[in-house]
Amino acid sequence: MPVSPDLRALPPLLLPPPRQVESIPGALIAVASPLTVAGISDELLACTLGAVSHCQIVASGARAWMNAHIDASNGPAQGYTLTIQHVEGSQTAAVLIAADEAGLRYGLHTLAQLLTQYGSALPPVRIQDHPRFRERGIMLDVSRDRVPTMTELHRLVALFASWKINHLQLYTEHTFAYRGHETVWEAASPLTSEDIVELDRLCIRHGIRLVANQNCFGHMERWLKHPRYRSLAEAETWTAFGQVRKYPFTLCPGDPGSIALVSDLLGQLLPYFSTRQVNIGCDETFDLGQGRSKAACEQHGKGRVYLDFVKQVCAIAAQHGCRPLLWADIALEHPELLGELPPDCIALAWNYEADAEFARWCQQLRAAKREVWVCPGTSSWCSLTGRSDVRHANLRAAADQGADHGATGYVITDWGDLGHRQTWPVCAIGLAEGALRAWSAENAAWDPRAASLHVFADRSLALAPWLDELGDSDRELRLRAGPLQENGTRRYLMNRTALFHDLHLPAREPWLEESQAWVDIRDRVRANPPPVHAPDTGSENTPQMDPLILRECHHTWQIALFAAERAVVRRSPTTTAEFSRLADELVTLRDAHTDLWRQRSRVGGLADSCAHYQRIIDDLQAQP
Repeated sequence: MPVSPDLRALPPLLLPPPRQVESIPGALIAVASPLTVAGISDELLACTLGAVSHCQIVASGARAWMNAHIDASNGPAQGYTLTIQHVEGSQTAAVLIAADEAGLRYGLHTLAQLLTQYGSALPPVRIQDHPRFRERGIMLDVSRDRVPTMTELHRLVALFASWKINHLQLYTEHTFAYRGHETVWEAASPLTSEDIVELDRLCIRHGIRLVANQNCFGHMERWLKHPRYRSLAEAETWTAFGQVRKYPFTLCPGDPGSIALVSDLLGQLLPYFSTRQVNIGCDETFDLGQGRSKAACEQHGKGRVYLDFVKQVCAIAAQHGCRPLLWADIALEHPELLGELPPDCIALAWNYEADAEFARWCQQLRAAKREVWVCPGTSSWCSLTGRSDVRHANLRAAADQGADHGATGYVITDWGDLGHRQTWPVCAIGLAEGALRAWSAENAAWDPRAASLHVFADRSLALAPWLDELGDSDRELRLRAGPLQENGTRRYLMNRTALFHDLHLPAREPWLEESQAWVDIRDRVRANPPPVHAPDTGSENTPQMDPLILRECHHTWQIALFAAERAVVRRSPTTTAEFSRLADELVTLRDAHTDLWRQRSRVGGLADSCAHYQRIIDDLQAQP
């Protein structure tokens, strides 16, 4: 059981870490009770210091413990200076000077984290800070297959704001309740217009811009599988990455019904957002030119056909007073056409691997005089455990290369491919590290102890380091588990862990027959259970860690251990009884997944998520 360290004896653990933290000689500064603050509105106090449970916060006009004001000459936009220091003869112990209203907010969030760590007596310190990127966003996938409850969204918005995030998107394919399209979303527990209005107002209170998101070209399979929309598909059968796919995926750009559908969707969605931006998607149109638009692509070029449809979508956004954002992967395949993207379009350069070429993509888009944001990922999806090494490298590459080559925004993406079966802690640690990279200076170090404290309320500081370690359980095998190269060696495995990939192969299908390597992974996971926490009964500083987080971590460990054990068993002489035992274990884990899902997410999409486990169960039960 982890022993909670004395947090008062540690230097400030802040997330994201500020640019400059200067210790000031002197005794600890007692926090007034109630803590009086001058120069801050009641609403801003409630959204920042109000999260500190042990403090009574009171707005005051005079003789306050903290004074705050705006001075536009005080550094870059969104910046602040927070000084905590005893001044002889004064009741004021803290001064916050901000460049603007946003800077006030961020300085207060920093003070809240200091109060969380140190409690009733703070170390004298001067903190100077401002962000690396103007726009610092998070994009949550609410289409594969997890739609958070409104209670969960309220919790997330407050948490993201405390990390100095100022932009939020909910990736949408079919999970908004569009009028007249009930067939598409009726089983998905979609977000409603009332949900969006409520969430938009909440985001405004917390200094976050909620931005509309609706994919408008590719990734439309949830629509095109229904008879009413199937005629809009580009192709029924198509090939990508050497595999034949037999389902419709992309809208046919030459069909007038395609742009009519997009116009209807954006016309219904956009009025509910106060931020006049919209992410129109348009990524991964893999099947374009393989079906109905083949002749047009051969005549005019695939890039031209793609761009002409994107321009139509951007024009619809403009009709609603919205600036379009779009994923830049397909446009970057046709660099000669980048200059023809609508001038106000924001290009989102994305990739989720350690070797992502953000510098090259930013250079190309900036040369075309287009604003560009970099979009790395949490590496949580298709993993069970996360991919810690890839996450660290990808998030850092996006920040360093983006900042060096003119990107003005940084959006951390968290996807839910194949059933969104990773638990919240695996997602959260990646989002938190991304928030650090979006805000902090180039040389800022990732300190998982700060994530333990300010993401999970874990005063033992053990949970985030454990997640980092678990996410590297199969790292050595992952590095040689990808496709065969011409020289006979294997490339590293992209976009998933070896444990996840192996779990979804049939029990008798050969793959990486390195039995000892799988035994080593199993033993490594088995020897690394999640830390067990005792209640912090003596603490004055924070609420207790939510027991749900511990349950989710335990489930993450159990499913990783199951995947490793199955990998070992299927490479060994195995009896029917052993496969049956594994099937029974996975039934129990599937049921636990169902229960945990319902704690944070709506029921829609749960059946689709569980179906991935059921296919593995059926395969195990069918083994002779």
